Amino acid sequence: MLTDITFKDPWVLYLLILIPVWAGWQWYRYNDNRSEVVFSGSQMLNHNPTLKERLAHLPLILRLLGMVFLIVALARPQSSSSWQDVTTEGIDIVMSLDISGSMQAEDFKPNRLEASKKVASSFIDNRPTDRIGLVVFAGQSFTQCPLTTDHSVIKNLFVGIKQGMLEDGTAIGMGLATAVKRLKDSEAKSKVVILLTDGDNNSGSIAPETAAEIAQKFNIRVYTIGVGTKGMAPFPFTDPFGRKRYQDMEVKINEPLLREIADKTGGKYFRATDNETLKNVYAEIDQLEKSKIDVTEYRKKKEEYLPWALIGFLLVFLDVVMRSTYLRSIPA
Repeated sequence: MLTDITFKDPWVLYLLILIPVWAGWQWYRYNDNRSEVVFSGSQMLNHNPTLKERLAHLPLILRLLGMVFLIVALARPQSSSSWQDVTTEGIDIVMSLDISGSMQAEDFKPNRLEASKKVASSFIDNRPTDRIGLVVFAGQSFTQCPLTTDHSVIKNLFVGIKQGMLEDGTAIGMGLATAVKRLKDSEAKSKVVILLTDGDNNSGSIAPETAAEIAQKFNIRVYTIGVGTKGMAPFPFTDPFGRKRYQDMEVKINEPLLREIADKTGGKYFRATDNETLKNVYAEIDQLEKSKIDVTEYRKKKEEYLPWALIGFLLVFLDVVMRSTYLRSIPA
């Protein structure tokens, strides 16, 4: 695997521009300081330069190379050989969405279900490298879309999700268990379920606590979201004359249960009371998961400045030694 080299302080490399300028100045000074002697004979034309004369410019060359290596060292080169592996693996995420009848309540605009679909779709746009799947649940649960990197497919499936696709009820345990089933064999660095509901578990053959234990066993983090305003929420219904009416219904979200699921699996519980707070919840989940990848990348980096610094100091040291001993009488 190839190693990527990056610089912690790349602006320091601009100092390399000064190297040829300084070299030109030194060359000018050398030629300017040379003495001109006039000879009446031509015997000096056949003079063979001595070893000292041949090495006259070696200290200058050593000095220039030493400066180059020291400037590169100051820029803090770092290797990150595993960076590519981390980012390409990404995260596997299954979104488990409650589509029970109570999701038609209009404390969110236009209602809880449509608002949840819209915000979830935006969340998907922000995760281009992740595989994402979709599970829906009411009285039962099923996989609407398996894990995929083709996000256009899953977003199109969001459009067709509506209340009435499943027998009514709220099977939180089934919704979580189905999502875990999709993730348990995943080899991704991070496996996540985002479970959104507006009620309490009242259906299904699997208890939410049991599903949470299974998720914990497979190292799957579960972020739970309770959607619904505090107190009462307007719920639409059709009267005998076909007219749309509203009835205020109490919002009953089992927050202790959702918090227990999140805590047990290393996730976090959120409460969304309107469209804006729901957006903020998904934004926070987005950042939480991205920060985990960033930390993994950072720990893979290795400082590489030491060899450059050692070589630089060695070259400068040789320059000083040669100018102080063997080439002392020859200007460079």
